[in-house]
Amino acid sequence: MGTEVHFTGAGHRRRVLVFPLPFQGHINPMFHLAGIFHSRGFAVTVFHAEFNAPDPSRHPAFDFVPVPDGIDIPPGAGADVGATVARILDLNRRCEAPFRDRLAALLESPGGGGGDVACLVADAHLLTLIDVARRLGVPTLALRTGSAASFRIFAAQPMLRDMGYLPARAVSELDNPVTVLPPAPYHVRDVTMQVGVGEAQDQINEIMSRAVDAVRASSGLILNTFDAIELRRDLAIQVFDVGPLHKLSPPASSSSLLQQERGCLEWLDTQAPASVLYVSFGSIANMSAGELVETAWGIANSGHPFLWVLRADLVRDAGAVATLPDGFDAATRGRSAVV
Repeated sequence: MGTEVHFTGAGHRRRVLVFPLPFQGHINPMFHLAGIFHSRGFAVTVFHAEFNAPDPSRHPAFDFVPVPDGIDIPPGAGADVGATVARILDLNRRCEAPFRDRLAALLESPGGGGGDVACLVADAHLLTLIDVARRLGVPTLALRTGSAASFRIFAAQPMLRDMGYLPARAVSELDNPVTVLPPAPYHVRDVTMQVGVGEAQDQINEIMSRAVDAVRASSGLILNTFDAIELRRDLAIQVFDVGPLHKLSPPASSSSLLQQERGCLEWLDTQAPASVLYVSFGSIANMSAGELVETAWGIANSGHPFLWVLRADLVRDAGAVATLPDGFDAATRGRSAVV
């Protein structure tokens, strides 16, 4: 087949294969999960795209199989939500054939433990790769790094469009109740996934649909959540709520793509228990300069101590740097930490 796959030699242990989506909020939970599998006695093989590739030296107990993706993104290139969605769809297409070759090589390799493969755990946004594994006879599980509630909204999008709730045609419709998703008191604004028009919105709809299809095609859904905050009955599929992954995984399981700021933990230790608001928009989402100002004053006017992870590139305007409004520091001094 022309594809060589090398392994660290994990004896005859059962092997779990993982394939993370190469973005900060997805790759970290997958490595936490892989660390949990390894701590329970499984050998772990990490298939990964070359884009945002993890560093194998940080996980010497895992085997790594790079999958060529042909994606060339210049350093510092911005990525709004629409561009990221397009990149994910492209990643699925580009990785399909090379992943098939490398997975088949593993399964056929006498020293690679192919016969002991328990399953593939792939990010739910990698439907194409989940389908490849299933066609090769490998049981699959989908990992959703978002909440059960968000997946329920994903799954309901076609029904909500068919019933006329979406898309909202006027701002006034955003407060209309959505009565077909009990028991939560949802409104249209809570279930709207509108980011644009035309091709951009079509891609958003496609990626949500594909994520739902990936879960339905797999043997079950792994969620980074737990029963105390989300009910299993909300999803009519086999669910494994194994979170919080960062608390359950070994300390060396992180594979963060970003430098972690730990100085804020000292400040956090000085605050009363359960008193601090944590604000983060992740590594991809962005907003306009006006929305940043409105968000900042909303946080300030809450009156609560807060820890805010403020990315420099949070503002989408060309060349803009996220800057807090005048008077914000004075209004929040003594009860804020912005990192």
